[in-house]
Amino acid sequence: MARGPRLDGKVAIVTGAARGMGAATARRFVEEGARVVLGDVLTDDLAKTAAAIEADAPGSTATIRLDVTSESEWRDTVALAVQRFGGLHILVNNAGVTGNAHGVLIDEYPLDDWAFVLAVNLTGPFLGMRAAVPAIRTSIEALRSGGEADATGSIVNISSAQGIRPSHGNSAYASSKWGLRGLTKVAALDAAPLIRVNSVHPGPVETPMIADSLRENDSIAAYLASEMPLGRIGKPEDIANLVLFLASDESNFSTGAEFLVEGGRTAGSPRR
Repeated sequence: MARGPRLDGKVAIVTGAARGMGAATARRFVEEGARVVLGDVLTDDLAKTAAAIEADAPGSTATIRLDVTSESEWRDTVALAVQRFGGLHILVNNAGVTGNAHGVLIDEYPLDDWAFVLAVNLTGPFLGMRAAVPAIRTSIEALRSGGEADATGSIVNISSAQGIRPSHGNSAYASSKWGLRGLTKVAALDAAPLIRVNSVHPGPVETPMIADSLRENDSIAAYLASEMPLGRIGKPEDIANLVLFLASDESNFSTGAEFLVEGGRTAGSPRR
């Protein structure tokens, strides 16, 4: 039997949506029938991404400047979703930073970089869930009262393979992603049974976050690929497809779980 769009009638917020995994996720959501609020601090790129999506699906998106460390901007973002599209069912906490202290050992790691990375990668999703959960809960209660007895909302937190298998000299980023993994589990307990909360753990992905490094040094790309049993770096669409599954009713018995999408990197070193 043919099925309809997997997110038909759903409303989502996607952070870090200007480019990379966030942009790919927003596009996949719209392709599957959702209306999406795209949030980011990169407002020029955000407008371009939304325009490209709107070219194929007019009226499917709204954009807003969203600094995920700002409580007030989170309130405005949730309010936009409810006012523009009538509710909120899905939140994707995708926005993240790697920081500037790459490869710096723990005894030399700068405190300002530590604070910045944790503010964006861990406090940001906390603020997002705190702001969005009441609106998601209200929307799901409406669906259930309308006859959809098994309806659930979905929150997807984009963590990292570094939250499973960290690298040296990566104190802030790895800690923030481990923290988000734990926060996801607590949120899954707190938000149940109306809202499911899961974390996604990508490995290296061809996004603007690492694109410059890959372009400047072919050996980095070769090394990263060599660490993957599947022999390649990920693409934004690889992550977007998994996030789509977790946002949809297809995953309605999954919560508080970690989903790896990292080419097998955390399984161990591949045989070459």
